[in-house]
Amino acid sequence: MKKFVFASTITLIFSAAGYSQQADTIITLPEIRLTAPSAVNANVTSAFRRAFPDAENLRWYRYDRDYLAKFLLYDMDHNALFRKNGVMKYDISYGYERHLPEKIKDEVSTVYDNYRIIRAINIKAENRDIWIVKMEGAKKFLTVRVEEGEMDEVESFFKSAETDR
Repeated sequence: MKKFVFASTITLIFSAAGYSQQADTIITLPEIRLTAPSAVNANVTSAFRRAFPDAENLRWYRYDRDYLAKFLLYDMDHNALFRKNGVMKYDISYGYERHLPEKIKDEVSTVYDNYRIIRAINIKAENRDIWIVKMEGAKKFLTVRVEEGEMDEVESFFKSAETDR
């Protein structure tokens, strides 16, 4: 039985190696580890309190060598990633149409007047402020990215026949 398992394992390894050589391109993404709630050092805690003094329901997680803060702020879910020295890498907040700035809501609604805004996601990283707006129309779902007054359609797909009813 041991010989059979060993032989099967060797065959599987060689067939996987042969398969990987046939593929055009193999992209290996780095492993991301999100661990259980974690204690946070003073630099990160004070940087967080300066950036988000009104945060509620704060939970900290260790994220590789950084710290991930999950919290609520003004009725929006936030994920903010901090380096161990207290520098914030990014803040991603998840909300709805009511959370969009009026200017962006007006721009999107003017261009996509037959669509209803169903989600609004704000990404703040590297001095950039990007809004991702997810919308639903009669036959399609759309995702639009808005940054510095420019709007790009980044995703579009038709609803299934069952959803179309």
